Amino acid sequence: MLVDNITLIVHAGRGGNGAATFKPFKGGPDGGRGGNGGNIYMVGSSNINDLREFRYKKKIVAGSGGNGARQNMYGRKAEDVTILVPLGTRISETATGEAREVTDTEPFCIARGGIGGRGNVAFKSPTNQTPRTAEQGEPGETKELLLELRLIAEIGLIGLPNAGKSSLLTVLTNAHPAVAAYPFTTIDPTIGMLGTHPIADIPGLIEGASKGKGLGLDFLRHIEKTKILLHCIDATTEDPRAAYETIRKEFKEFDPLLLEKPEYIVLTKIDLTNNAAITKRKKIFKNKKVLTCSVYDEKAVASLKKNIVQLINET
Repeated sequence: MLVDNITLIVHAGRGGNGAATFKPFKGGPDGGRGGNGGNIYMVGSSNINDLREFRYKKKIVAGSGGNGARQNMYGRKAEDVTILVPLGTRISETATGEAREVTDTEPFCIARGGIGGRGNVAFKSPTNQTPRTAEQGEPGETKELLLELRLIAEIGLIGLPNAGKSSLLTVLTNAHPAVAAYPFTTIDPTIGMLGTHPIADIPGLIEGASKGKGLGLDFLRHIEKTKILLHCIDATTEDPRAAYETIRKEFKEFDPLLLEKPEYIVLTKIDLTNNAAITKRKKIFKNKKVLTCSVYDEKAVASLKKNIVQLINET
């Protein structure tokens, strides 16, 4: 199951308390300072595809700093916590509405740990040689965050149910989606890698998807999170134009901006028809870039891979 929206509580560590201690035999103050609490960092990772790690882990807490000790010994600083999220994750702070998008692998602090409290050594003065005062450590920041996965893949495979998308993803990448000769085998996007390029098999859309029919709204939101669309159409279908327009109509009703995404046609299952029929179907989409493939033809698969990488580079 693809998880792309999560609410997460992050609680940075509390600072350690300062010590109020004295040297033996009526000596002066020697209480050390407390250590700082742990910070919480976020960092983007290209090795993670979704937010499923946080599906049941709703709160992340960093450790508290150690307390100060006699002989002016500082408490230990707590270890920082680093949270890995997919590139393209949008992080919004619920309280303030502030948001940022994770676009690189540079860590950034999302919640700061509390400062350790000063020990009584810090309060010694000419007028107070034996201070008994020591500070408590400050609390760390606590934030409620909304994590939204804005980009799940560079390329989204779209089309009506049973258009051959899952089979195509299998031969193009290392993914292993469920494949069967009936609609809706895929109910969640499956992501595979073509070299360094993530490709998502978006579950088949149906007429009425933009109004919530089936799981249409979820599917359409996933399509929003891709850069390039490969529109898969079964080469054996009697009316390829109707199949194409069904999807485009749902795009328009859900969000017209989807119509502006770079899109290419892939005629699938060409092993089940003849060259004349394929040529005829290509002419239907004469104003579009049309690719063809059979998952049983190694040369066709290799050619499609080459074309996809070229399209990515051009886009």
